[in-house]
Amino acid sequence: MSRCVVVGGAGINNYDRVKKMLREDDYYIFCDSGLRHIEALGVMPSLIVGDFDSYEKPDINVQTIVLPTVKDDTDTVYGVKEGIKRGYDEFLLLGCVGARLDHSLGNVYILMMLYEKGLKGVIVDDYSVMELVGDEILEIPDSFSYFSLIAINGAARAVTIENAKYNLTNAEIKPSYQYGVSNEVIKGENARVSVKDGILLAIKVF
Repeated sequence: MSRCVVVGGAGINNYDRVKKMLREDDYYIFCDSGLRHIEALGVMPSLIVGDFDSYEKPDINVQTIVLPTVKDDTDTVYGVKEGIKRGYDEFLLLGCVGARLDHSLGNVYILMMLYEKGLKGVIVDDYSVMELVGDEILEIPDSFSYFSLIAINGAARAVTIENAKYNLTNAEIKPSYQYGVSNEVIKGENARVSVKDGILLAIKVF
Protein backbone atom coordinates (compact mmCIF):
# COMPACT_ATOMS: atom_id res chain seq x y z
CA MET A 1 0.00 0.00 0.00
CA SER A 2 1.15 3.57 -0.60
CA ARG A 3 2.50 5.79 2.17
CA CYS A 4 0.52 8.45 4.01
CA VAL A 5 2.18 11.87 4.15
CA VAL A 6 0.77 14.17 6.84
CA VAL A 7 1.63 17.86 6.46
CA GLY A 8 1.40 20.17 9.48
CA GLY A 9 1.79 23.91 9.82
CA ALA A 10 5.35 24.18 11.16
CA GLY A 11 7.90 25.91 8.96
CA ILE A 12 9.70 24.15 6.11
CA ASN A 13 12.70 25.98 4.68
CA ASN A 14 14.38 23.31 2.55
CA TYR A 15 11.56 22.23 0.25
CA ASP A 16 13.98 20.75 -2.30
CA ARG A 17 15.26 18.21 0.21
CA VAL A 18 11.75 17.26 1.32
CA LYS A 19 10.47 16.91 -2.24
CA LYS A 20 13.18 14.33 -2.98
CA MET A 21 11.68 12.14 -0.26
CA LEU A 22 8.19 12.14 -1.77
CA ARG A 23 6.84 9.27 -3.85
CA GLU A 24 4.46 9.29 -6.79
CA ASP A 25 1.89 7.16 -4.98
CA ASP A 26 1.91 9.04 -1.65
CA TYR A 27 -1.44 9.88 -0.07
CA TYR A 28 -1.37 13.46 1.25
CA ILE A 29 -3.28 14.67 4.30
CA PHE A 30 -2.88 18.43 4.82
CA CYS A 31 -3.74 19.64 8.33
CA ASP A 32 -5.08 23.20 8.72
CA SER A 33 -2.17 25.66 8.27
CA GLY A 34 -0.15 22.90 6.63
CA LEU A 35 -2.07 24.02 3.55
CA ARG A 36 0.41 26.87 3.14
CA HIS A 37 2.97 24.28 1.96
CA ILE A 38 0.94 23.05 -1.03
CA GLU A 39 2.52 25.22 -3.70
CA ALA A 40 6.11 24.82 -2.50
CA LEU A 41 5.77 21.04 -2.16
CA GLY A 42 4.17 20.84 -5.58
CA VAL A 43 1.51 18.30 -4.59
CA MET A 44 -2.24 18.34 -4.13
CA PRO A 45 -3.98 17.13 -0.98
CA SER A 46 -5.77 13.81 -1.03
CA LEU A 47 -7.57 14.90 2.15
CA ILE A 48 -7.77 18.12 4.19
CA VAL A 49 -8.51 18.18 7.92
CA GLY A 50 -8.61 21.04 10.39
CA ASP A 51 -10.63 23.42 12.50
CA PHE A 52 -9.31 26.29 10.36
CA ASP A 53 -8.55 28.56 13.29
CA SER A 54 -5.10 29.31 11.87
CA TYR A 55 -5.73 29.06 8.12
CA GLU A 56 -8.66 29.80 5.85
CA LYS A 57 -10.63 26.80 4.65
CA PRO A 58 -9.73 26.44 0.96
CA ASP A 59 -12.30 26.36 -1.81
CA ILE A 60 -10.90 23.40 -3.74
CA ASN A 61 -12.44 20.12 -4.83
CA VAL A 62 -10.77 17.93 -2.19
CA GLN A 63 -12.44 15.93 0.56
CA THR A 64 -12.33 18.13 3.68
CA ILE A 65 -13.08 17.19 7.28
CA VAL A 66 -13.92 20.28 9.35
CA LEU A 67 -13.07 19.72 13.02
CA PRO A 68 -14.41 21.53 16.09
CA THR A 69 -12.04 24.02 17.68
CA VAL A 70 -12.59 22.40 21.10
CA LYS A 71 -11.23 18.85 20.91
CA ASP A 72 -8.66 16.50 22.42
CA ASP A 73 -6.72 15.79 19.22
CA THR A 74 -4.64 18.43 17.49
CA ASP A 75 -5.33 18.76 13.77
CA THR A 76 -2.14 16.80 13.05
CA VAL A 77 -3.00 13.96 15.43
CA TYR A 78 -6.46 13.77 13.89
CA GLY A 79 -4.90 13.63 10.43
CA VAL A 80 -2.66 10.72 11.41
CA LYS A 81 -5.58 8.87 12.99
CA GLU A 82 -7.57 9.38 9.81
CA GLY A 83 -4.69 7.89 7.83
CA ILE A 84 -4.68 4.88 10.16
CA LYS A 85 -8.44 4.47 9.69
CA ARG A 86 -7.89 4.43 5.94
CA GLY A 87 -5.49 1.52 6.23
CA TYR A 88 -2.07 3.12 5.91
CA ASP A 89 0.79 1.48 7.78
CA GLU A 90 3.62 3.87 6.85
CA PHE A 91 3.61 7.59 7.65
CA LEU A 92 5.86 10.52 6.77
CA LEU A 93 5.22 13.64 8.86
CA LEU A 94 6.26 17.01 7.42
CA GLY A 95 5.83 20.50 8.89
CA CYS A 96 5.39 18.92 12.30
CA VAL A 97 8.47 20.19 14.19
CA GLY A 98 9.14 23.91 14.47
CA ALA A 99 9.07 26.96 16.72
CA ARG A 100 6.29 25.73 19.03
CA LEU A 101 7.95 23.26 21.42
CA ASP A 102 4.59 22.05 22.73
CA HIS A 103 3.33 21.14 19.27
CA SER A 104 6.72 19.74 18.31
CA LEU A 105 6.89 17.41 21.30
CA GLY A 106 3.29 16.36 20.85
CA ASN A 107 4.01 15.50 17.23
CA VAL A 108 7.17 13.56 18.10
CA TYR A 109 5.02 11.38 20.33
CA ILE A 110 2.82 10.58 17.34
CA LEU A 111 5.71 8.26 16.45
CA MET A 112 5.02 6.42 19.71
CA MET A 113 1.32 6.12 18.88
CA LEU A 114 2.21 4.59 15.53
CA TYR A 115 4.87 2.31 17.04
CA GLU A 116 2.44 0.91 19.59
CA LYS A 117 0.11 0.00 16.73
CA GLY A 118 2.89 -1.75 14.83
CA LEU A 119 3.01 1.03 12.23
CA LYS A 120 5.98 2.91 10.78
CA GLY A 121 6.42 6.65 11.31
CA VAL A 122 9.12 9.13 10.30
CA ILE A 123 9.33 12.87 10.93
CA VAL A 124 11.43 15.08 8.65
CA ASP A 125 12.27 18.69 9.47
CA ASP A 126 14.87 21.11 8.11
CA TYR A 127 17.64 19.55 10.17
CA SER A 128 16.93 15.88 10.66
CA VAL A 129 15.02 12.65 10.15
CA MET A 130 13.41 11.21 13.28
CA GLU A 131 12.15 7.70 13.92
CA LEU A 132 11.90 5.20 16.77
CA VAL A 133 14.23 2.26 17.22
CA GLY A 134 13.51 -0.87 19.26
CA ASP A 135 14.80 -4.42 18.89
CA GLU A 136 14.81 -4.22 15.09
CA ILE A 137 18.18 -2.99 13.92
CA LEU A 138 18.22 0.58 12.58
CA GLU A 139 20.96 1.31 10.04
CA ILE A 140 22.17 4.91 9.73
CA PRO A 141 24.25 5.75 6.64
CA ASP A 142 27.30 8.01 6.79
CA SER A 143 25.46 10.60 4.67
CA PHE A 144 24.13 11.97 7.98
CA SER A 145 26.48 14.34 9.81
CA TYR A 146 25.41 13.21 13.28
CA PHE A 147 22.84 11.08 15.04
CA SER A 148 21.41 11.14 18.54
CA LEU A 149 19.52 8.53 20.54
CA ILE A 150 17.02 9.88 23.07
CA ALA A 151 15.15 7.85 25.69
CA ILE A 152 11.59 9.16 25.42
CA ASN A 153 9.56 6.39 27.04
CA GLY A 154 11.44 5.35 30.15
CA ALA A 155 14.82 3.64 30.27
CA ALA A 156 16.10 1.86 27.17
CA ARG A 157 18.19 -1.18 28.05
CA ALA A 158 20.55 -3.48 26.20
CA VAL A 159 21.34 -0.69 23.75
CA THR A 160 23.92 -1.61 21.12
CA ILE A 161 25.60 0.82 18.71
CA GLU A 162 28.07 -0.38 16.10
CA ASN A 163 30.15 1.36 13.41
CA ALA A 164 29.97 4.72 15.17
CA LYS A 165 32.45 7.08 16.80
CA TYR A 166 30.94 6.12 20.17
CA ASN A 167 29.87 2.49 20.28
CA LEU A 168 27.84 0.83 23.03
CA THR A 169 27.23 -2.78 24.04
CA ASN A 170 24.38 -3.81 26.32
CA ALA A 171 24.09 -0.25 27.65
CA GLU A 172 21.27 1.66 29.32
CA ILE A 173 20.03 5.15 28.44
CA LYS A 174 17.65 6.83 30.88
CA PRO A 175 15.47 9.92 30.36
CA SER A 176 17.33 11.53 33.29
CA TYR A 177 20.73 11.09 31.59
CA GLN A 178 20.70 11.56 27.82
CA TYR A 179 24.28 10.71 26.91
CA GLY A 180 23.40 9.38 23.45
CA VAL A 181 23.50 12.84 21.86
CA SER A 182 25.63 13.79 18.84
CA ASN A 183 27.27 10.57 17.73
CA GLU A 184 28.87 10.08 14.31
CA VAL A 185 28.81 7.28 11.74
CA ILE A 186 32.19 5.85 10.75
CA LYS A 187 32.88 6.97 7.17
CA GLY A 188 32.19 4.26 4.64
CA GLU A 189 30.00 2.35 7.08
CA ASN A 190 26.39 2.23 8.25
CA ALA A 191 25.95 2.65 11.99
CA ARG A 192 23.76 -0.08 13.49
CA VAL A 193 21.51 0.57 16.49
CA SER A 194 19.29 -1.83 18.41
CA VAL A 195 17.45 -1.85 21.74
CA LYS A 196 16.38 -5.10 23.39
CA ASP A 197 14.23 -3.51 26.10
CA GLY A 198 12.55 -0.17 25.49
CA ILE A 199 12.49 2.43 22.75
CA LEU A 200 14.79 5.23 21.65
CA LEU A 201 14.11 8.20 19.42
CA ALA A 202 16.75 8.23 16.71
CA ILE A 203 17.45 11.72 15.34
CA LYS A 204 19.58 11.61 12.20
CA VAL A 205 21.02 15.06 11.45
CA PHE A 206 21.67 16.16 7.86
